[in-house]
Amino acid sequence: MRTHDRLIGLAALALALGVTPAFAFDSPRPGSGAADMIEINPPRPPGSVPRVKVAPAAIPNPGLGVLPPPRMLPAPTATIPALMVPAAPSLGPSNPTLDPPDAPAFAAPSLPITPFEAFRSGTHMLRQGDKAKALVSLEYSADQGFILAQWKLARMYAEGDGVAQSDLRAFDYFSRIADGHADDAPGTPQARFVANAFVALGHYYSDGIANSDVKADIGRARHMYFHAATYFGDPEAQYYYGRMLLDGAGGGVKDPRRAAQWFNSAANKGQYKAQAMLGRMLFMGEPGIPRQPARGLMWLALASSNASAADTWISDLYASAYKQANQDERALAGDFLLQWMNGRRD
Repeated sequence: MRTHDRLIGLAALALALGVTPAFAFDSPRPGSGAADMIEINPPRPPGSVPRVKVAPAAIPNPGLGVLPPPRMLPAPTATIPALMVPAAPSLGPSNPTLDPPDAPAFAAPSLPITPFEAFRSGTHMLRQGDKAKALVSLEYSADQGFILAQWKLARMYAEGDGVAQSDLRAFDYFSRIADGHADDAPGTPQARFVANAFVALGHYYSDGIANSDVKADIGRARHMYFHAATYFGDPEAQYYYGRMLLDGAGGGVKDPRRAAQWFNSAANKGQYKAQAMLGRMLFMGEPGIPRQPARGLMWLALASSNASAADTWISDLYASAYKQANQDERALAGDFLLQWMNGRRD
C-alpha cells in the first residue's frame, strides 16, 4: 500500500539517487489486475510454502554479486475477503405442549448445514484456539468443494499450523483448487486463491515431495507458473516463470528478453524480486536487452526499499549497482524513481 512511511522511504531513496525535478521522463506505471484487489478487513497474508529439499546454491554473477536460487519461495499476497452471513432466524418461544420441562434439550447439528457456514465456523474456532473442532468444520467445507476452506487447509498443512505438517496433504488441497477452478474468471476475489494454488503446485513440482508419488517435474512446474502468470496475471507466477525463462529451465532455451518482459509485468505490480531481477538486467544489459543503467538502478532502488531484511541479495545488488553508476546515471535514476512514485495509484 502507498503508506506515508513508504513514501518517506522512497523519497529518501530518490534524494540519495540525486533527484532533479526539472527533468520529465516517461516512467514505468504499475499495472492493474488481480494484484490490486480486496482490501476489506484482510487477515494476515499467507506464509510461504515450505521447501521439501535444500535450496540450490546461489548463482554467482561477476557483475553484481550473487543472485538468489531460481526457485526461492514467495510470500503470496492473497488476502481473504470479508465474509458476512446473516444471523440464523429465531425459532420463537418454546411451546410447553411440544417442549415439556422434562424433555431432553434438542441437540444442535455438529456441523453447519452449508459449506460456507462450515468455513465460517471453522475460522471462528481457529481464532478461539479450538483447532481440533476447526479442522472438522474446515474439512467438511473443503470436501463440499468450498475453495476458501481448501486453500486454508492447504496452508495449514504446508506450514504445520494446528496440524501435523504434511506437504502431501497440502499438495492434495492445492490440487483440488487447481483442478476445479483453473478456468475461473480472472479478476474476482476467488481468482487470487486459485492463482496462489498454481504457484504452490509449481514449487512442489520443482522439487518433488520426498517419499511420495509427487516427483520433480520441471516441465509441469513451468506449466503451473505459466497458467497463473498468463491467465490470472499473478505477479508471483510471473516472477517465477520469468526465472525459468532466464535460466532455461523446464525444457526451454534461455530467453532473457521474454524473461525481462515477465519481470516488468510483475515489477509494475509491486513484486520486489521481479523489480530486482529487472533492475539487474537493465543495469548490466543482456542479449537482446540494451543496457539502461539509470532505469535499472531505479528498479533496484525500489526492490531494495520493498525487500525484507532477509533478502540480502537484493540490497547487495543495489549497493553494487549504485557504486558502479556515475553521477549522471544516479541523478537520472532519481528522476525515474520520483515519477514512478507520483504515478502510483495503489
